[in-house]
Amino acid sequence: MTDTVDEVDLPYDEDASKQKKIEALQERLEVLEAQNEEMRDKLLDANAENNKYQQKLERLTHENKKLKQSPLFVATVQEVGEDGVIIKQHGNNQEALTEVTDEMRDGLEPDDRVAVNNSLSIVKQLDDETDVRARVMQVDQSPDVTFADIGGIQEQMEEVRETVEMPLISPEMFEDVGIDPPSGVLLHGPPGTGKTMLAKAVANETDATFIKMAGSELVHKFIGEGAKLVRDLFELARQEEPAVVFIDEIDAIAAKRTESKTSGDAEVQRTMMQLLSEMDGFDDRGEIRIIAATNRFDMLDRAILRPGRFDRLIEVPNPDFEGRKEIFKIHTRGMNVADDVDFEGLAEAIEDASGADVKAVCTEAGMFAIRDDRTEVKMEDFENAWEKIQQEDEEDDDISRTFA
Repeated sequence: MTDTVDEVDLPYDEDASKQKKIEALQERLEVLEAQNEEMRDKLLDANAENNKYQQKLERLTHENKKLKQSPLFVATVQEVGEDGVIIKQHGNNQEALTEVTDEMRDGLEPDDRVAVNNSLSIVKQLDDETDVRARVMQVDQSPDVTFADIGGIQEQMEEVRETVEMPLISPEMFEDVGIDPPSGVLLHGPPGTGKTMLAKAVANETDATFIKMAGSELVHKFIGEGAKLVRDLFELARQEEPAVVFIDEIDAIAAKRTESKTSGDAEVQRTMMQLLSEMDGFDDRGEIRIIAATNRFDMLDRAILRPGRFDRLIEVPNPDFEGRKEIFKIHTRGMNVADDVDFEGLAEAIEDASGADVKAVCTEAGMFAIRDDRTEVKMEDFENAWEKIQQEDEEDDDISRTFA
């Protein structure tokens, strides 16, 4: 059996020197292996960093290439035929006949949105515009307003619930009687009486999709854009039905028609025509209820007021004495009110005030208490708040007469 180097005793100095050299070489080898392992780790890190920068370079190169490309224009398909596709470019209403592949022609229909290049060739088909403009008007989270937060208009509240909420919650009641449920309700009255709050309460109390818009949002610069948005909104409502569509400031697009020849008035009237058609046109509206609100009932066109479009015309007036007292109690539920506060006296003092005025008085009274470093709101605070609000209203009236 042959002995290993470690097992052999070396009686001579020369052999001992060789043993030390071997041990030194082994130590050196271990150091080199450790350094090699460290360099291997650094190489892996460098490769990972290089891959990261390579990916960033590819992304920037791709973005640079896209930026160098010519911009695409949005157009609408007018007609699909054997000779090609007729498109109308947005903005300038230029029509053109362009060729497309058979595969793309099979997927195109009139009113589809497409992207075209400088030569008006169709590059790709775009998604429905409804996703961009109409869906932002859909309320995803219910407002925190309930019917318990509304006071002074109990009769109007019941009419709204009968017209909008009951057909959605209990449609069988109308079927048993044999009548169609009311299709829409128009709320009209002075500013600050609770018209918008009624719509918010409906959105809170029902599970229906709630879509809100302002009449001014339907007025657009280019011909046909307002009517297109109205179609998109009602198409969205049909996709998400049962749905409630709330149109605030409807007088912006439903004012009485005149003989004006300006392009702006003509475009507003086209938008109103589309709204009238969607509300009571040839196609069935489905499970869609409409609530509209206006401060200028006298300006509305008679066509939009007839039954079938708005079956209920509900006036929401300023609250009476009992209504003002109830609204005071609603808006002071969370306030630390002193025992000397007389809601009956306050309701009598602010005659002809709206519900919004009552809420403003409560808020301003709380501010007076905060300025005096108090946590309790006194009767004097409410009286001072009403005086301040009256002074601000008088100043606004003076400014209005100055610029009239």
